[in-house]
Amino acid sequence: MYAKTVASVVLLLPLTMGAGAFAGSSAPETPPAQKTECQLDAGAGRKTHEAEGTKAAAGVSVNPTATSPVPKVVFQINQATDAPSIIRFVTNYLIAEPAARVVVVGYGGGVDFMLKEALDNSGKPYADQVKTLADKGVLFKVCNNTLKARNLTADAVVPGAVVVPGAVNEIIRLQNREGYAYFRH
Repeated sequence: MYAKTVASVVLLLPLTMGAGAFAGSSAPETPPAQKTECQLDAGAGRKTHEAEGTKAAAGVSVNPTATSPVPKVVFQINQATDAPSIIRFVTNYLIAEPAARVVVVGYGGGVDFMLKEALDNSGKPYADQVKTLADKGVLFKVCNNTLKARNLTADAVVPGAVVVPGAVNEIIRLQNREGYAYFRH
């Protein structure tokens, strides 16, 4: 039997290397703001990276998720059969994280429950369930590309849901520009 140990290795690697950055070159050292720290947790086999300096000052895009005190999640739905699950997941998530910002983005069959006159398996209007969650701050977004493909307009969407030009673009925008975590069932 042996004792498990965890080793941590720290390397400072330049993010950019010029042609003369190899041994024997006289190239200046990379400034600290352009170095990154890479740690290998040998016991868990994981690498972690932390930037020195300010990434934003170096023109590197920073995902604000890590610095947001409020959890933000985008739930993607693209199949009509997933609507009951997504509604349940969002409801349960808000019980655990009541201050969270939640967005549900639908495209393809995933917009069906956000259309007027849509009914769940029990014959109840989905509009009521959407309104209940919208009253808790959940945003519902419907893909306009899907509506166009079905010859529908924004008038077909339940109150409380908004139409966005494209669901995929909206999901990527929420992740990269607003720091939302991504959930797909």
